[in-house]
Amino acid sequence: MAERRVSVDQMADVIAQSMSEYADLSNEVMKECVTETSKSVKKEIQENAPVRTGKYKKSWAAKKVKENANSLTMVVHSRDRYQIAHLLEHGHAKRGGGRVAAIPHIAPAEQRGAEELVSRIERGLSG
Repeated sequence: MAERRVSVDQMADVIAQSMSEYADLSNEVMKECVTETSKSVKKEIQENAPVRTGKYKKSWAAKKVKENANSLTMVVHSRDRYQIAHLLEHGHAKRGGGRVAAIPHIAPAEQRGAEELVSRIERGLSG
């Protein structure tokens, strides 16, 4: 950090300016980390999704829902096959009796994504 000499009268202004710069930097880092993590979660879900015709696997997308100066909200979702995501993730009853086995592919990706986001933000702010 560059050394600057300031008078006691100017110290509050300099501290406030430094804190503002750090807040802007941390917001940029956070938004970048959220975007990259949502893309990696989408990719992981696609890799582990069950494949019959491939349409379900290809339907996953990461979408920006809300952004302002201090936050970014992204969602990973199935664009046009959302009806079967819950059935595949948790299993379901068959028409003639019995059950279809669950194929967990969303929850593990979500869990790893949460851990990855925390580590990315920590790395981004420390370095």
